[in-house]
Parts: sequence; C-alpha cells; structure tokens
Amino acid sequence: MRHRVTGKKLNRSSAQRGALRRTMIVQLFENERMRTTRAKAEFVRRPAEKLITLAKRAQDADEDAMVHARRIASSRLGNNKEIIKKLFDDIAPRYMDRPGGYTRMFKLPPRTSDAAEMVILELVEE
Repeated sequence: MRHRVTGKKLNRSSAQRGALRRTMIVQLFENERMRTTRAKAEFVRRPAEKLITLAKRAQDADEDAMVHARRIASSRLGNNKEIIKKLFDDIAPRYMDRPGGYTRMFKLPPRTSDAAEMVILELVEE
C-alpha cells in the first residue's frame, strides 16, 4: 500500500533524481517553458513553484531574509548565479499578485518511440 508515500522515483537513484530535478528546474526558469514527459513535469512542478514562492516572499522581507532566501534557492539550484538572479529579479516580481499556480501543463501527442505521455510545462504569463 502507498499510504502517505509522496514523490516519484522515476526509476532513478536519489542522487540521479536530485540532479534531474535541479537541471529541469534550471531549464524551466531559463527558458520559461520545456517539453518533457508528464511524469517528469509533475516531478518538477511542485519544487519549482515553491522556489517562486520563496523568491516572492523575499521581495517584501528585510535584507537579511533576502540573502537567506537567495542562499536557500542557490542550494536547491546548484549555485547557478544567473538563474538565481533571474528568479529573484524577473520571475518573482511578475507573480506578486498571484497566490499560486505559477506553472501550467499542456498535453501533447504521445512520443512516437515509446508512446510516453508528453507535455509542455511553462510558466504562466500575466
């Protein structure tokens, strides 16, 4: 039984899952949309939205809280300074009036090689 078991394993070890999550979130923030399988999109969606919320809350905080939030985001995204800057300076202010739901998924036809369900995961435009 899967009672209270959260998350997806995606047939990978924990280190591989962490690297996949980091890479896909960076790609999402960099390009603001990505084409991937539905399972991977669902795997990445929640932590990406949590990072946007973290950056949003840091906008109203004092300087110490802003630095702390940037360090938390940096630890979760792998010290990618350009992406951290984009997240805090471009993406978070765009969603200041939005209470959540920063991403959307569009269904695509299945992939021809293995018939995997494909989606486009993108940041919502205001």
